Amino acid sequence: MVTRMRFARCGFLLGVAILAVIICDQQSYAVKKEEQLGERVKQLVEWGNKRAVIRMNGDKYRLYAKSAPRNYSLVIMLTAMQPQRQCSVCKAVGEEFQIMANSWRYSQAYSNRLFFASVDYDEAADVFKSLKINSAPSIIHFPAKGKSKKGDTYDIQRLGFQAENLAKWVAERTDVHIRIFRPPNYSGTIALGILLAMVAGFLYFRRNNLEFLYNKTMWGVGALSIVFAMTSGQMWNHIRGPPYAHRNPQNGQVSYIHGSSQGQFVAETHIVILLNAAVTCGIILLNKNSITDGDVRKRRVVTVIGLALVVFFFSLLLSIFRAKYRGYPYSFLIK
Repeated sequence: MVTRMRFARCGFLLGVAILAVIICDQQSYAVKKEEQLGERVKQLVEWGNKRAVIRMNGDKYRLYAKSAPRNYSLVIMLTAMQPQRQCSVCKAVGEEFQIMANSWRYSQAYSNRLFFASVDYDEAADVFKSLKINSAPSIIHFPAKGKSKKGDTYDIQRLGFQAENLAKWVAERTDVHIRIFRPPNYSGTIALGILLAMVAGFLYFRRNNLEFLYNKTMWGVGALSIVFAMTSGQMWNHIRGPPYAHRNPQNGQVSYIHGSSQGQFVAETHIVILLNAAVTCGIILLNKNSITDGDVRKRRVVTVIGLALVVFFFSLLLSIFRAKYRGYPYSFLIK
């Protein structure tokens, strides 16, 4: 009986000792994790003080973006900046991304809650492979807790890549509001001043002959140019900053027309301008030919040319509209 009691007491003491060892190990492991997290944050802060956008390779990505725990958010731009990649939009997106990162770095609200980084394909192709990304640029948010979700990938095609739009998206994902500060750009002011000086000089030297100001054709062409620019979406391009075109990474096919009504490419606006101009030329030929006298055969030829321009190019415009607005029931000549 005494032996059994001693054996039970020894078993109890052994269990307590094992439990104490486990608790100590867990505490030391937690302390070690906290120390590692502190070291990672300290290193990110040090890098962030030198460069607003931290450059990462595969090892740094796995350590600072994938390792847990994290108490910071990390926004990474995946890009391909090497000249041989011929990624024209990567440079434009990188400049806007840099502006947003600098705005955060030099703001009064700056803290270690948020960091910005970039990963180049030629320096870390394994990162692209692990994320199953076949094209660049791409911007992904890695939250402080949990894994990245669908909304943590920025939609450049739909939202554009202006720094203001990027900052708004970052605020939605991290609750960190960034006020964008752009470096002063006097090129527009200088260009406007030169243009006004040229116009003033031209008017001064032609001050005795200003009949050209009453030229209806000149004012008509100027007015139509403004109308074409506005109706084609040039202002939308200026605000959103879309790419010129899109190259399919799978087959290399280039698309000049955006497949959605929520977006467009720069090349698409140029195409729409040319089509609108062609339709306008056709209408001008029809209208001018109907009110002028001359050879009947010549007038018929001009009428046919004007009618053909209106019919053909309007059909092209309608086909582009149908391609962007799926389900539109009406078509004309070209589907």
